[in-house]
Amino acid sequence: MTTRVMAFTQKNIDWKRIFFLLFGISLFLIVNYSPQWPDAIDPSGKHFVLSSQAKGAIGVFLLGGIWWVFEVVPIGITSLTIGVLQVLFLIRTADSALKDFMTPSVLFIFASLVIGMVFTKTGLTKRLAYRMLIIVGEKTSMIYLGCFFVTAALTHIMAHTAVAATMYPLLVIIYQMYADDETPTKFGKGLFMGMAFVAGAGSIVTLLGAARGAVALGFYKDIIGVEISFIELTYYMFPIGWAMVFILWGFFMFFFKPEKRTIPGLREKARSLSSAMGKITRDEIIAATIIFTCIFIMSLRSFVPFLKPLDKNAIILVSTILFFILRILDINDLETVPWNIMLLFGGAMSIGFCLWETGAAEWLAINWLSFFKDSHWFVFIMSIAFFVMMMTNFIMNVAAIAISLPVALVIAPYLGVAPEVILFASLVTAGMPFLLLVGAAPNAIAYDSKQFTTGEFFKYGIPASCILMIVIAIAVLIIWPFMGMPVLIK
Repeated sequence: MTTRVMAFTQKNIDWKRIFFLLFGISLFLIVNYSPQWPDAIDPSGKHFVLSSQAKGAIGVFLLGGIWWVFEVVPIGITSLTIGVLQVLFLIRTADSALKDFMTPSVLFIFASLVIGMVFTKTGLTKRLAYRMLIIVGEKTSMIYLGCFFVTAALTHIMAHTAVAATMYPLLVIIYQMYADDETPTKFGKGLFMGMAFVAGAGSIVTLLGAARGAVALGFYKDIIGVEISFIELTYYMFPIGWAMVFILWGFFMFFFKPEKRTIPGLREKARSLSSAMGKITRDEIIAATIIFTCIFIMSLRSFVPFLKPLDKNAIILVSTILFFILRILDINDLETVPWNIMLLFGGAMSIGFCLWETGAAEWLAINWLSFFKDSHWFVFIMSIAFFVMMMTNFIMNVAAIAISLPVALVIAPYLGVAPEVILFASLVTAGMPFLLLVGAAPNAIAYDSKQFTTGEFFKYGIPASCILMIVIAIAVLIIWPFMGMPVLIK
């Protein structure tokens, strides 16, 4: 009897989980308690000392990455660990480390998730899903393309987080017409992961897709003294963003080719279900009015001077308040908010600010870019794009831009590289974090589908990131010079 119990116990031990759990902890302790690391030295000869707090921040950064990728505990618990370690090991104070879990950006994500709930509850999601299926038809390849196209197009006029929150419930309805239950399938993985990837690709095309664009242009103007217009940004980003959308469609058709080539009778079923819904209801009209008014106001902030002081986070949270005032949502809906996702982004904000405030991020950026200060101009540009791509998977893409762009713009003249190409190459990779869920809100929203694991996201994010780097290389060497962008200083 004892032997059988021992055999059963051993069989159920998850050794892989235990290994990566301990590996993350060991790596944190080794880095945190290691001797002083060498200073980072920028091209002007200025030294940047890595403090003990900054060293601890890098240790927390590594632990968080390992635990997130291999999901040794729920992703929200990894985020809590990130905050707790900062406090216990005196890396940052509790006021600094833990307040980041409820920053305005996290509340923006909360409001975006609530919008997704409203779309589902009122029936707007079903109505939109049925209309889309009537148009794209029964081929699963066309359903992929239709969903990706709509996602990318919407990110041109609204934040990619809000787009993901809007598209997510629509994709859930579409998937329910494909499969009888929530069991993961190739089509489900491709549909939801693809939405997250494409939301990033579309968001680089205009300044409305994400905050990173405005921040980058602000840094560029301060350092270079030249202003990049909304139209100029879109001119150079449009071919890259949409090239990635169609490449990603091919990518997901290759890696996640749907089990069913078609869904017989889908168009007729969608048409029948759409008719059965009847006329649009009062709640649908009110919800749509509130949502699109908030989106419209947020979009106008870049162009209308008197709207600029209004914070986008407060604007979108007005929608949440109105949903409850008008009784479109109630307390039961509030209790269904995916707090695991909320905690995930709280942890991402916390480690991002930790790396920034301790100086660890600047130290990493200077050390990385200094390796390439004597390299060929093309290698230097690609090294910047690669660094931003890696950083934006762990911390806010705004922070990744803020860390790397100033350093890169200082080094660029030494190699005869024009600042424009540095700016645009950085913005492309900052918009497409394909490796970790914390890289962007659409990644985390898609994860709520339970169609894929964090490990799968990371696994398929590697080839997608390689493709992204190839596209940037082609843009730098061929596309952007052909369009008139200066790459080298004459």
